[in-house]
Amino acid sequence: MKRIETIVLTGAPCAGKTSALEIVKSEFERRGWAVITVGETATELKQSGVAPWDLVPGEFQRIRLKLQVEKEAAYFRAAKAMSAERVLIVFDRGALDTRCYTTAEQFASFAHELGESEVLLRDRYGAVFHMETAAKGARESYVTGEGTVRYDTAEECVDYDARLVSAWCGHPHLRMIGCEENYADKASHLVREIASFLGDPVPYEIERKFLIEYPDLDFLKNYPFCKKVEIEQVYLEGRSRIRRRGADGSYIYFYTEKRKVNEVRRVEEERRITKSEYEALFADKEPGRGIVKKDRYCIVYDGKYFELDVYPIWRDRATLEIELSSEDEEFKIPDFIKVIREVTGEKEYKNYNISKLYED
Repeated sequence: MKRIETIVLTGAPCAGKTSALEIVKSEFERRGWAVITVGETATELKQSGVAPWDLVPGEFQRIRLKLQVEKEAAYFRAAKAMSAERVLIVFDRGALDTRCYTTAEQFASFAHELGESEVLLRDRYGAVFHMETAAKGARESYVTGEGTVRYDTAEECVDYDARLVSAWCGHPHLRMIGCEENYADKASHLVREIASFLGDPVPYEIERKFLIEYPDLDFLKNYPFCKKVEIEQVYLEGRSRIRRRGADGSYIYFYTEKRKVNEVRRVEEERRITKSEYEALFADKEPGRGIVKKDRYCIVYDGKYFELDVYPIWRDRATLEIELSSEDEEFKIPDFIKVIREVTGEKEYKNYNISKLYED
């Protein structure tokens, strides 16, 4: 079966995205993928003579978003027409980068004109990789002024970087690529994360899970690097799973199969399905297991992406998960979360068994 994957590289200026595009293209072509790289829409518009300062307020971002969506559709059609069995489309910025320059109301209006929503525009890509700007992680490398093409101050750049993180937070596969001692290490980190997402060579999923005290939901709702997502998942006979994921009436759907390797490592194969396929698969629901409904709070903290799940069946606890690129990867639990204990591998806190607590 032909496989087409779409990913986004995002980040404020001086994040290394332009160089990364060529590195990713070269590396994954070597691994047998046909790779399409798509340039930044805002830059294309400016280079063609369409600049935000020459248009009425807001119009540049409206045009930018519309062109972004049209370009994506065109490149996806091209990918489907290619003879290659595996095609990777890499976008230099995606639809939600536009969100950083608009109000919530403006963006909702622009999305509505396209028959979309903010959630659907955010989650249309397979994965998003945020590359941290040097203005934040390697200040000595950030140079502006005469002789450069960069005129944003370091402070402006750091602010834009934070707005990008906030905009993309909530995506099911957001990964943070921080600044390292040198750019080669940063690029290698990016390649490893993309390879992990693609399951190249094996689609491993490495997760740690923690039982935590019931969180302060008001705090989470106001935390700038947190987005709430509604999840509904159903286990089918044979231990496969279907999932609906989204918010405010906008959802995407997945079919997933997992095989355990050890307590923290599993082989996961996941694909998107349509709403009608999702509804049809309900007929194969495993007897004795209810529909798991939960609110997921996606949190970016200290350069890592956490998923905090709040279940309506519990009022005294919740769970926190982090997906890692290696079993020994280091991370810090957010300081506003109180851990009771780690429950990685404990059957009681696996969603498959939690489904028994819901009404069938």
